[in-house]
Amino acid sequence: MTNLATMLAETATRHPDRPAVRLDGEVLTYRDLLHRASDVALSLAARDVRPGDRVGLVLPNVPAFPVVFFGVLLAGGVAVPMAPLLRSREIRYRLSDAEASLVVSDGPAMDQVTPAAGEVGVPALTVAELADTPGLLAPTPEGEVAELVERAGAIDATATALILYTSGTTGEPKGAELTHDNLRGNAELTAATVLECTEEDVIMGCLPLFHSFGLTCGLLAAVRTGASLTLIPRFDPGRALEVVERDRVTVFQGVPTMYGAMLNHPDRSGVDVSSLRTCISGGAAMPLELLSAFEDAFGCQILEGYGLSETSPVASFNHPDRPRKAGSIGTPVRGVRMRVVDDLGVELPDGEVGEIVIQGPNVMRGYWRRPEATEAAMPDGWLRTGDLARRDEDGFFHIVDRKKDLILRGGYNVYPREVEEACYEHPDVLEVAVVGVPHPELGEEVGAAVARKPGATVTEDELREFLRERVATYKYPRHLWFVPELPKGLTGKILRRAVRPPEN
Repeated sequence: MTNLATMLAETATRHPDRPAVRLDGEVLTYRDLLHRASDVALSLAARDVRPGDRVGLVLPNVPAFPVVFFGVLLAGGVAVPMAPLLRSREIRYRLSDAEASLVVSDGPAMDQVTPAAGEVGVPALTVAELADTPGLLAPTPEGEVAELVERAGAIDATATALILYTSGTTGEPKGAELTHDNLRGNAELTAATVLECTEEDVIMGCLPLFHSFGLTCGLLAAVRTGASLTLIPRFDPGRALEVVERDRVTVFQGVPTMYGAMLNHPDRSGVDVSSLRTCISGGAAMPLELLSAFEDAFGCQILEGYGLSETSPVASFNHPDRPRKAGSIGTPVRGVRMRVVDDLGVELPDGEVGEIVIQGPNVMRGYWRRPEATEAAMPDGWLRTGDLARRDEDGFFHIVDRKKDLILRGGYNVYPREVEEACYEHPDVLEVAVVGVPHPELGEEVGAAVARKPGATVTEDELREFLRERVATYKYPRHLWFVPELPKGLTGKILRRAVRPPEN
C-alpha cells in the first residue's frame, strides 16, 4: 500500500513540471518538491534521525513546510507540526511529550522554539541550517532521490506518519497518532469525492498546514492528484481575494469566519472570482445566512463537512454529486460509519439529539502514549467526538452543539448554535458567540458576545428584542454585550471558551 512519501514520488513522476506549491512568485514544481524533500531526508539521516523518530515542525504556510514535512516522511520519521504562534512553554510541552529528536523552524518563531528546544535538550534548526544551504533547499541528484524513495517504500502504510496535538480544551493537549493509511486514504477520498479534484485545479492554501484540515484537504489532496496549492502564510480577506483572481483558484477551503470576512470586504466587488468552482467549509457550523449570501455573491457552491483531528479529519460531507442540505454536515464519506448515541452508547432514533460516534479507516491509531485516554475516547472501537447532533430521515447529520458547550438554564437545555443562528439573521451582526453565564438560581444564564459590522448601529436592547421574537423565552440572551472582535483560534474558528462577559 502506498505511503505518503511514495505518493509524492508517484505524482512527481506523473507530473514533474506541474506547479505543486506556490507562494506569490515562488513556485516549486513536483520535481522540485520531491528533490528538496529528499535533501531534507538526507540531512535528517546525517543528524541521526532514524525511522520512527519524531521531528517537530514549527513553520507557517510557506513552501518550506511541505518540503520539510515530506522530507521527514522520506526519512521514515514522524512529523509533529505545531503552530508558529505557540509560546515557548507550549512548544516545550509538545517536544517533550513527543520525545522529539529535533525541531525545524524559521523566522520569528525561532525566538520561542530555541529556548523550548534548549530546555528539552534537542537541536533547533532553521530550514537553511537543516539543508546546509542558504535560502530554500538545494535539489538532490536523481540517483539519491531514487534510493530514498525505494527505502521509503518499505515503510509500512500502517505506521504512524503524524502526531497532531489536539487543542486541549480540558487538560494538557493530547497527540493524535495518524498513520500513512489514515491520511493518504482521507486525502484521496476528499480529492475524488468532495473536491472532484484533478491536476488542473488550483487549491487555496490559507488554512494552516499544521492543522489537519489544511494538511489533508489542502496539501495532501493536491499532492495526490497533481493539483497546485497556492499559499497564504496568514489569512487576510483582501489578500485571499487577490490570490483567487491572480492564480485562478478553483477550490477554496476555509472556516466560516473566513467566508464572512471575504464577503464583507470593501473591495470584493472589484475582484474577479469567477474561477471559483467549489468551496468547502468546516471547523465550525456555518450560519445559513452567511452561506446563502456568499454563494449569491461569489457564484459558487459551498459544501459543509465535518471532522476532527482524530479522524484525519474528514468524516462526513455534503457531496457535489448529490442533493445537499444547507446547514447540515452531510452524510458519512465512503468507508466511514457515524451514529448518534446516548450517554450509554446506545444508538438513538432519527431526530433525537445525542453524541456523534465514528468508526472507519480515517480514525486515529490512538493518543500518543496515552492508553487510558485512548480507551476513554474509543471504548468500543467507536470514537466519541463530544459533538451533539441529530440524524434526519435522509441520513444527513445536523450538528446541534459541542457537548461541553451545552448551556443548562433552570433545567432547560440551550444549544448555543441555535441562538447564534437567530442572531446572524440580524443584518448588523458580523460575528456572535453564545455562552453560559453563571447564575445563582438557574445555574446558568444565556449570554451573547456580538461583533457588529462596520457602521452598524443596532443597540443591545434592539438586538435582544430581535432575538426574543425568534427563540423560546428561556433561550434568548439576557446578557448581551458588544465586542470589537471575537477571540479566534489559529484556524480562525471562534473560541467560545475564551469569551468572557463584562464584569459589570
